[in-house]
Amino acid sequence: MLKKKILGLSIVLFIALSIFYCGGGGNGTPDIPETEISDPSFSTDIQPIFTSNCALSGCHNSTAQEGLILLQGQAYTNIVNVDSTQDTQRPVRKLVLPADAANSYLVIKIEGNQTVGDRMPQGRSALSSVRINNIKNWVNRGAKNN
Repeated sequence: MLKKKILGLSIVLFIALSIFYCGGGGNGTPDIPETEISDPSFSTDIQPIFTSNCALSGCHNSTAQEGLILLQGQAYTNIVNVDSTQDTQRPVRKLVLPADAANSYLVIKIEGNQTVGDRMPQGRSALSSVRINNIKNWVNRGAKNN
């Protein structure tokens, strides 16, 4: 009887830990805390947003449209001070313009203020305001690769 209880508790614990570490959605990425961060780190706060919302099959993974790969280890160099190829009419065309979220095309796209193309992430729910603000805070703090 005791062995059955221990086995049952072990199974429950395993399931609970699996849900916690896999974000509950079974997508293999941990939950990203919904806490606004004034000075976010790219590697611990921003890249996980890209990984779980953007670097997916058919989106910004290794077969990305227009070559915009947002996978870990590639995202930073593909967005910071890189020209947007989509909206060539904008006076400032950088995907991420350090210290200027208002003129960073990535921010414009995730906020849904673009004049060309769709809001990002396309075909998925919009990012939460906390995640958008964390990306904006990261950009406005200089878009550091930290």
